[in-house]
Amino acid sequence: MALSAAVSALALAASGCVTVHGELEVVPAATKGEAARALAEFTEAYNAGDKAYDPELSAGRVTGALGQINQASLRAKGKTTPGGNPRHSPLKLTDARFLIPAKAGWPRWFLADTDSNRDVDDDPRLDTRWFVAFVKSGPDAQWKAAYLSILTPDEIPEFSEDAKGNAVPVTDGAEGLAVAPGRLSKEYADFLGKGGELFADGQHTSSWRAQREENADRPGRTTQWVDQPLDKGDFAPLALRTEDGGAMVLFATRHFEKQTAARGVPLTVRPEVGALLKGEIKRAVTLERVSNQVVTVPGPEGSGSGGKVVFLNRIEGLTGAVGE
Repeated sequence: MALSAAVSALALAASGCVTVHGELEVVPAATKGEAARALAEFTEAYNAGDKAYDPELSAGRVTGALGQINQASLRAKGKTTPGGNPRHSPLKLTDARFLIPAKAGWPRWFLADTDSNRDVDDDPRLDTRWFVAFVKSGPDAQWKAAYLSILTPDEIPEFSEDAKGNAVPVTDGAEGLAVAPGRLSKEYADFLGKGGELFADGQHTSSWRAQREENADRPGRTTQWVDQPLDKGDFAPLALRTEDGGAMVLFATRHFEKQTAARGVPLTVRPEVGALLKGEIKRAVTLERVSNQVVTVPGPEGSGSGGKVVFLNRIEGLTGAVGE
């Protein structure tokens, strides 16, 4: 009950809204020129926020899971390092390939598959691509980055195209997959709490559950977790059809971790936690994190994964903390 109360105190309303204007024509979500401008404007805002550690400078170009992670990180760093980022190095996103689905109505979205200056291109172990997902809620809205995934070249699936060369979107309720994209957030939250057979073993599934079990009871401290789906508005999952009949899906979840110390045992936290802390830590602290992840979901033939969902990448960020 105590953890539930702390979770309630931390829970944030999902941002973003869906504006429906009645368009029935199936059209590409954006032109390549429009997509390139959205990527450039995001990169500029991201760099401005990172240089000054000022969330307001990037707030207009991020939303959803990436937005919450970015904004909380900048708030915390702005408090712990008020003079800005002394090690700022501008992010550069180049060699962009735009995966633009065709659909009717709003919201609309697309993926930018880019090379970044944060990797080492001539080392296969360190060569990566940044996938930035952009969403737009209506004709007068701005394109905002909602998801970020970092993949190695061999993790990137082959995507299907329609007759006009557009990427093929997969709806939230699509049938013929191991799990519909609209159910993934809840299924993952349930899996972390109860286990199951839907997700392939790996760092973000079976290994994370085992790590939690190992850390649940330590001398002088206990830890509890609550996992919640995060799938409305700008947190909605985004999915593209892959050539093997499956889909690549980006989706978000929210995670709470409550640490409780035994009487007389001090409970300390890192500076970034203290920067986001509400209340006073006496015997317990509840940490809130938002996670954005990308997975491959097999189709009718199993897509080479034994019929299980496979994680490609997961990015998590601290977004709040409450002391008790």
